[in-house]
Amino acid sequence: MKTLFLTGGNNGIGYYMVKEWLQNGNYAAVLDMSCGNINRLKEIYPESLLTFESDVCNKDSVKIAVNDTNAKFGSIDYAVHNACLCLFKSFEEHSKEDFSKVIDVNFYGAINLTEAVIPIMKSQRRGKICFTSSGVGITGFIDISSYASSKGAIEAFAKCMNIEYEDSGVTFHIMHPPLTDTESSSPLPIPKEFKSSPEKVGKGFVKNIDGKKFIITPSFGDKISVRLSYAFSLPMGRMLVKMTKKARTDLK
Repeated sequence: MKTLFLTGGNNGIGYYMVKEWLQNGNYAAVLDMSCGNINRLKEIYPESLLTFESDVCNKDSVKIAVNDTNAKFGSIDYAVHNACLCLFKSFEEHSKEDFSKVIDVNFYGAINLTEAVIPIMKSQRRGKICFTSSGVGITGFIDISSYASSKGAIEAFAKCMNIEYEDSGVTFHIMHPPLTDTESSSPLPIPKEFKSSPEKVGKGFVKNIDGKKFIITPSFGDKISVRLSYAFSLPMGRMLVKMTKKARTDLK
C-alpha cells in the first residue's frame, strides 16, 4: 500500500483523487482549511485516512502534518499540492495584497509542502511531488492575473526541482486538469456542460499519476490540449478569451 499526502482535498478534484486512492486500497492524508466533507470518508476508511484542518501557508503546520503522516503510515510516496486560491478581478482592481494572498497559497504552499516532504522522500530514495497547475498559467487570460501568475511560477519551480533532484530518487511533476466544474471555476461565465466532472478528472489523475512524463493529465485528450497550449500559448489564450466572451454574451 502506498501513501498520498494531498493539500486541498476537501472538495473538487482533490476530494475525488483521495476517494479513488482509498478505494484502491492505499493510505491518504489531506490538509485543508476545512475538512468537513473529506472527514465523512473517515467513517469508511478510519485506519487509512488522516485529515489535518490547517492552512497550507503555515509552514510549521504543514511540516507537522507531513511528519505525522509519515509516522502513521511509514512512508510518503506521493505529495500533491492541489490547494489553490483564485480571484476574478481585472488587473487594475487587484491590490498588492490580492497578489500576495494568491501567491502565498498557490506558490508558497507548494514550497512549504516540498520543504516538509523532501527529507522523507530523499531518505526513502523514492517519491513523487506534483503541483496542480492550470492552462492559464501557460496561455494567460483576462481578469485572473494573480492566479495565472502563481501557476506560471509553479511551472518554473517544478522544472527547477525536477533538475535539481534528478539523482535523489525524487521526481517533480505538473498536473494539468481541464476546465473543471469546481468552486474556484464557478465565476467563469461558461455553462457547466462545457466543464469536466471533478470526479472524472480526479480518477483520471490517480490512474495516470505513475506516468514518468513531467506533465500529468487525466486523459489523452487533455494531453493534446496541454501540448497545444505550450506550443501556441498567446494564440490559445486569446482564443479562450474570445470563447469566454461569447459564452458570456450567450448567457445574457
